[in-house]
Amino acid sequence: MNTALRNPARWVTLGVLIVASVYFLVPVWWLLVSSTKTNADLFSGNGFWFGHFAFFANLRQVFTQQGGIYSQWLLNSALYAVGGAAVSTLISSLAGYALAKYPFRGREVTFNVVLAAVLVPQPLLAIPLYLMFSKVHLVNTYWAVLLPSMVSPFGVYLARIYAAASVPDELLEAGRIDGAGEVRIFGTIALRVMAPALVTVFLFQFVSIWTNYLLPVLMLANDRLQPVTVGIVGWQSQRGIGPTAVPFNIVVTAAMVSAIPLVVLFLSLQRFWRSGLTAGSVK
Repeated sequence: MNTALRNPARWVTLGVLIVASVYFLVPVWWLLVSSTKTNADLFSGNGFWFGHFAFFANLRQVFTQQGGIYSQWLLNSALYAVGGAAVSTLISSLAGYALAKYPFRGREVTFNVVLAAVLVPQPLLAIPLYLMFSKVHLVNTYWAVLLPSMVSPFGVYLARIYAAASVPDELLEAGRIDGAGEVRIFGTIALRVMAPALVTVFLFQFVSIWTNYLLPVLMLANDRLQPVTVGIVGWQSQRGIGPTAVPFNIVVTAAMVSAIPLVVLFLSLQRFWRSGLTAGSVK
């Protein structure tokens, strides 16, 4: 114990972790505190401590601003994020499992293409996607955001790596000997073993879609189709301008509410990452 405490590397690591924690948690604390303040309190007093508690008044105004459009934005974000992440996770699991367990000509080339796609920044694809969707009249529709969200090269990569390392070939052969088809083997054996990786793929894709701004702002002109990210930025740009101006405390509260689904999803799914579903699968 004493040796561990005297180890400088441990103290350096601990210090770095503390600094990183403060760096990431301070903005969260500011957002939480600011969402409880009135508009006047935001620009007076200590920015990192509570003032006049007005959270419920702010929350009520968020959901009644502009005819309650914030609720529609949340529903749109949920549709894009849940639908896109679910389909993306399914496609990733199928592609990753096939790349890991089925030998075929061009398999390594295909996997290398997937790796190359992981390195391509998503904003680079926004303009080409807009031009393509314009040709087929999908711009300003739900599909303009949903379709690009259904493919995740990183998800395919992660599913392939996890399937290769964690799905025993002996289990697959046992299923084939018992007369199970490939679809049944995948659904009853592979999917269960790959569950931790698939939960990670779903969570990463959900967060990516929920926080995406560039693609929806480029594709969607109708306010009723926009996700919450685009809507909040629109409110922020209206602050103090014209009769439809949105007070800054309402914008801050809306931003805080939009982060709650991400926190809930993370806390509810993190237990799956640590579960050893493959323990004891092969005797």
